[in-house]
Amino acid sequence: CTAKRMVPDYISEKKMKEYKLSKGETEGNGDCYTCMGCRSFLTPDRSGNGFDNVSNAGNWEPGKPKYYGRFNQGVVTINLVDVALSANHDMDKFWEIFDERLELCHRALRCRHERLLGTTSDAAPILWQYGALARLKKGEKIDKLLYGGYSTISLGYAGLYECVKAMTGHSHTDEEATPFALAVMQRMNDKCAEWKAAENIDYSLYGTPLESTTYKFAKCLQRRFGIIPGITDKGYITNSYHVHVTEEIDAFTKLRFESEFQRLSPGGAISYVEVPDMQDNLEAVISVMQYIYDHIMYAELNTKSDYCQVCGYDGEIQIVEDDGKLVWECPHCHNRDQSKMNVARRTCGYIGTQFWNQGRTEEIKDRVLHL
Repeated sequence: CTAKRMVPDYISEKKMKEYKLSKGETEGNGDCYTCMGCRSFLTPDRSGNGFDNVSNAGNWEPGKPKYYGRFNQGVVTINLVDVALSANHDMDKFWEIFDERLELCHRALRCRHERLLGTTSDAAPILWQYGALARLKKGEKIDKLLYGGYSTISLGYAGLYECVKAMTGHSHTDEEATPFALAVMQRMNDKCAEWKAAENIDYSLYGTPLESTTYKFAKCLQRRFGIIPGITDKGYITNSYHVHVTEEIDAFTKLRFESEFQRLSPGGAISYVEVPDMQDNLEAVISVMQYIYDHIMYAELNTKSDYCQVCGYDGEIQIVEDDGKLVWECPHCHNRDQSKMNVARRTCGYIGTQFWNQGRTEEIKDRVLHL
């Protein structure tokens, strides 16, 4: 299934139990649970007791951590590339601007949180009264579920690769630049911890997917700073902490490198490797799966299995340029009618089938294989 259909994704129970520790748990003996959507992970149960059943859940088990039924209050994303380019190679200025932008994100997250305060269970009975998230009384406010760690709220980030490139001249995979990249990640985690301690709200760091926003961010950067080779010369910016899609790197090195950053992205993260048709090389697929289990918490394999409804071609539908625009074309019959082809690509975490804006399409076109 993985060799042909890009599913399932893989969560390493081994690594997750090292990272996700509820109150009283020790490394290696933590919790294992699924993500929300494509990559969003709840923070560990800091009560260690299902938050004393504050949600009145029917399946509460005293003394056990709780994950099902908890939720996220929302995300605000910082554009790390903009921070770096605004600093204009001045490292002191970078940290100053970075802190200012993080505080701006904090204010925006507070707006999201405060917008939810005072909401009654009547707003969505299935969620708040009938057990999807809680079993509150009619008319009861949801406020108690917004504090104490029951729900999370996420500081998202994007473009770590371009940020590091702008400040150091190197990819964050370069040993000269990796410490700076990790320091950027740590600063965001420190801010989340600071806000959490002050407000009793579980802020966590989240690698934003940027399904379509990647194009918006890229265009904003080009308007503000112009076309800078290797930084703003694409119609996209790199997802979260990921290695740039054009960088030549093998699957195992990529997963090992990104695992350092995934651990510093507790609110959500996913890594992937691009592979060719693996249906005749299942041994290699199993090797990657085993490597994921041993080295990284959450990862996936991306392959290509498209279909042309005109000629019956089963393989990779190509992206070609036509008068400055990227279009999809069957390499066999040259069909370009998107209504007569089935194309599936890993957009960021989700598998998209409805085609994408020009920026995301360019990013998909630029991806290199890791096996």
